[in-house]
Amino acid sequence: MHPNAALILVDVQPDFMPGGALACHEGDAIVPGIDRLLRRGLFRQSVATQDWHPRGHVSFASVHEGYRPFQQIELYGHPQTLWPDHCVQGTPGAALHPGIDWSPVDLILRKGNRPDVDSYSAFHENHGPDDQRPSTGLAGWLRARGVSEIYAVGLAREVCVLWTVQDALMAGFRAHLVWDLTRPVTPQSDETTRATLERLGVAIVESAALC
Repeated sequence: MHPNAALILVDVQPDFMPGGALACHEGDAIVPGIDRLLRRGLFRQSVATQDWHPRGHVSFASVHEGYRPFQQIELYGHPQTLWPDHCVQGTPGAALHPGIDWSPVDLILRKGNRPDVDSYSAFHENHGPDDQRPSTGLAGWLRARGVSEIYAVGLAREVCVLWTVQDALMAGFRAHLVWDLTRPVTPQSDETTRATLERLGVAIVESAALC
């Protein structure tokens, strides 16, 4: 058991699976393991994030004339990757993955639901200086429930999962990334992701070691 820890399940949604609008490499491979982990009840709290974009969201390449998916623009002083339209509110691709029993989850946090703001992290919106980005309220919610550390799983490893553990550290939580229960958009990013996690002091763990 991890009595002071929360499990953060990041964006485990069909649009990030093979065949989805923004498929992660082998994204569907993590679904059975996440389902088993959630059912074990090892954590004080469990939180699922859900990308929940309105149509015409600012992060969609389709709303920027002359741009294609995966190109970058500057937005609010930060580099912004432009994505294929994905996780549009109310569509099947935006649902929490049906292969997981979500009933043990204590909180479902929808993010990216403002048309003009992207939200990778479970803790903060993307815009503004790093130490002033608007909060989602998750840090306060966790502290009020006695949580002092987080374990992150989900998609995508080098984007929303990485941002979530980075922001968890900034908020004063100990942070762990469960490597085998995450997948990247592209595996070519893994070396850089590991180096970033090690530099920050995020623990990289495997689900088999959790007990």
